[in-house]
Amino acid sequence: MLLNYIKIAWKVLLRNPFYTFISLFGISFTLMILLVLSAFLDHIFGSHYPENQRDQSLYVQMTRMQDSSRQSTMTGPSAYKFLKKNLSALRTPNTYGIFSMFKGANTYVDGKRIKLSIKYADGGFWEVTNFTFLEGKAFNESNFKNGDLVAVITDKIRDDYFGKGQSVVGKPMLVNGLKYRVMGVVAASPITRPVSYADVFLPFNSPKSEYESPGINGSYMAIVIPKNKANMPVITKEFEQIVGRIPKPFMENGMKVYHLESRAETYLSNFTNQIFGNDQNEVFFMVVALFMVLFMALPAINLVNLNISRIIERSSEISVRKAFGAPSKTVLWQFVVENVFVTLIGAGIALIFSQVILMVFNRSALIPSSDLTINFTVFGFGILLALIFGLMSGVYPAWRMSKLKPAEALKNS
Repeated sequence: MLLNYIKIAWKVLLRNPFYTFISLFGISFTLMILLVLSAFLDHIFGSHYPENQRDQSLYVQMTRMQDSSRQSTMTGPSAYKFLKKNLSALRTPNTYGIFSMFKGANTYVDGKRIKLSIKYADGGFWEVTNFTFLEGKAFNESNFKNGDLVAVITDKIRDDYFGKGQSVVGKPMLVNGLKYRVMGVVAASPITRPVSYADVFLPFNSPKSEYESPGINGSYMAIVIPKNKANMPVITKEFEQIVGRIPKPFMENGMKVYHLESRAETYLSNFTNQIFGNDQNEVFFMVVALFMVLFMALPAINLVNLNISRIIERSSEISVRKAFGAPSKTVLWQFVVENVFVTLIGAGIALIFSQVILMVFNRSALIPSSDLTINFTVFGFGILLALIFGLMSGVYPAWRMSKLKPAEALKNS
């Protein structure tokens, strides 16, 4: 029966090319926009290079300190020593890496200025990220102990500083007025992943890294990956308890701190907490879902009217089927299936054009090293959107025509 409905839908599409074009254009254009938006959201929040383990990682990005009345607040990244002390106190097995926010710097080659983004990192940083080393290796504990001035750079900076395609391991590079020796070259990551993004990675105890800053405020963050993904909530709670045991009040940057908060949470939770407040992931998803529903609403309304017009043209077919005893439920089901079928065709067209748009965007270098694509997650979401759109635009016309009596249907034919 389902196959017959699809065959009928295909013949109806071929019957009136103009209506078909209008329907498919409205469906594919709407879904294309939503697919591109979904690809951007997946690009920003999903598990991608070099944070391929983001779905099982906890991020410590911010500390919040307040006075006794909670009127004065200091919020920002943490000091290296604060993170090292409290993360090393975790009893639940894990791997963690501590690193700074990326900082701007300049270097010069033959009088040409090259802008750099610098990140200071410990050895654990290379364990909690998945950078691809094109040559060389990461700095390690031996380099930290010896105070070696070594660096890991991206392929983009290698090409800009040394020349495209050159082998640069062991060569000197001037950074912040100091001469560093290049230890490794990694494939660059996009700036839309600010936690791991940088052009040059230096040991955490390099000059100007501020790793010895006292207190709690600083410029460092951390990623924690439990040995077992099921332990993520355990580590979140344990870290909160460790921070909660820090004696208070204490002085920090001239403020007497009575309330201190630092949390190990998922990347999405850290993002939503900064916008909506703590534990408000649901609000973020509701906002995104509401936007998508509203964006689909107007095209769906237009398609409802178009579908009603198309179905009215088939009044004689409806009248014959109902005259031979077809129940309203069967007629309703037929038109819903037909509309979903048409919507899925539009979704297929939207997928093709969305992929083309994303490929063009990636090559445009508007976001250097961007890797937007229609992966399985985005594809599955696209199919879900197509089904929702098909139901939004098809159920009412189908229900309305399924209620027609044979005599009314013949009158409209």
